[in-house]
Amino acid sequence: MRLEELDYHLPPGQIAQRPLDRRDASRLLLLNPSCGALEDRRFAEFPDFLDGNELLVLNNARVIPARLFGRQAGLHSQKPSRSTRPEHLTGKVEVLLTRQVGADSWEALVRPGRKMPSGERVYFGDGELEGEVVARGDFGLRTLQLVSHDERSVSEHLERLGHVPLPPYIDRADETADRERYQTVFAKRPGAVAAPTAGLHFSMEIVEKIRKRGVELCEVTLDVGLGTFQPVHTETLEGHVMHSESYEIPTETADRINVAHAAGRPILAIGTTVVRALEDAGLRAAETGSTSIVAAGRAEAHLFIIPGFQFRVVDSLLTNFHLPRSTLLALVCAFAGRELVLTAYQHAVAAGYRFYSYGDCMLIR
Repeated sequence: MRLEELDYHLPPGQIAQRPLDRRDASRLLLLNPSCGALEDRRFAEFPDFLDGNELLVLNNARVIPARLFGRQAGLHSQKPSRSTRPEHLTGKVEVLLTRQVGADSWEALVRPGRKMPSGERVYFGDGELEGEVVARGDFGLRTLQLVSHDERSVSEHLERLGHVPLPPYIDRADETADRERYQTVFAKRPGAVAAPTAGLHFSMEIVEKIRKRGVELCEVTLDVGLGTFQPVHTETLEGHVMHSESYEIPTETADRINVAHAAGRPILAIGTTVVRALEDAGLRAAETGSTSIVAAGRAEAHLFIIPGFQFRVVDSLLTNFHLPRSTLLALVCAFAGRELVLTAYQHAVAAGYRFYSYGDCMLIR
């Protein structure tokens, strides 16, 4: 499939730059794939759309303050003392941590990358946190080993010095409010560098209304990383290499999914990250000859879902509106059909919906 087939026009003014005052105040476009019907609704009505027999699957990944600003030391410089201040170093550096690969070791995107060979060091704050480039990898990645130079842990320094990794289409610096709003109300497991944005619409009041409908909720963890927001640079989707993302499906969640599927109950994924985790786990189960619909445990998702993919697990999907020519839009088109999805997007543009991470959402069922 050619990448240009996933294109659409979006006026820049419809890219949401800030969240609404209330999480559940967003708009919701209801899409029925069986007949192509579209309805303009509000997310506050979401519990009313549920029949009560659904199994709703959430991603409980927690976004870490993964964007850091520091100064490089230079390959031949001496390590600074605790009193060394960053203005005595040279070369401003921006670091985006993308995935933890070891104890205080992270894959990261570094800018400017061409000036960051192996052995280079970066100091953050007043030099109390150091990062050394220990390896270079694909996709322009570097592996950084982080070290604390005072009594605080590396994770404590990240919380204090790091910035919320807002996506590049949000044209502003992160603010204090983003630490809470670029996080779902059910976020628990730190490690993601982007929010599972379909979950941002949920307030605790909405969650309680869903439970009162009799809907069963369960959780998975997919650490949203480079695989989710990496651009497609090939002319066809088939030529794109998807970066892996770590995920974990607890045994209890897998059991609930298997029971629901066997009973013919619909499995509703909250966001594309949940779809990727569940369908990857579905493939793992099928490859081992298991009678279960999904395999429990921790794994790496290399799966790239494009039109033609056969879904094994997910029946319904709540998702935000995604960038043109993106892997996420490809997934949604695979789920509901390219022509129908692009028609829904054209409707959303014409109706003034807000797009992307802090924008509105669409329920496909």
